[in-house]
Amino acid sequence: MNKRLLICLIVVLTFVGSILIAQEGYRGPNASIVTVETAKGMRDDYPVTLQGKIEQSLGDEKYLFADDTGSIIVEIDNRLWRGLSIDHNDTVEITGEVEKGFTKIEIDVSSIKKL
Repeated sequence: MNKRLLICLIVVLTFVGSILIAQEGYRGPNASIVTVETAKGMRDDYPVTLQGKIEQSLGDEKYLFADDTGSIIVEIDNRLWRGLSIDHNDTVEITGEVEKGFTKIEIDVSSIKKL
């Protein structure tokens, strides 16, 4: 019985620890903001921070994000909004990763804030 309890405890702690590690990251002053144009040229899974406007909802958690250099599709999970209310006139800062496929490029957003 004690072995099962110990194994369950180890599994739970490992799972919780991995979630906490995955959600944290460097957010200091040296995190550079890139443009949409620059982000489109970056490699897959590259971390980025962009500032601009969300121009429209495309459905299924996808949005059209734009800055002065162009536009790109971003995926923002519903849980990230946390009551944040914005429209196409608001400037936002998004942080996430470049997601490149054969025919598309998107930003998988991990955080969003209104500026």
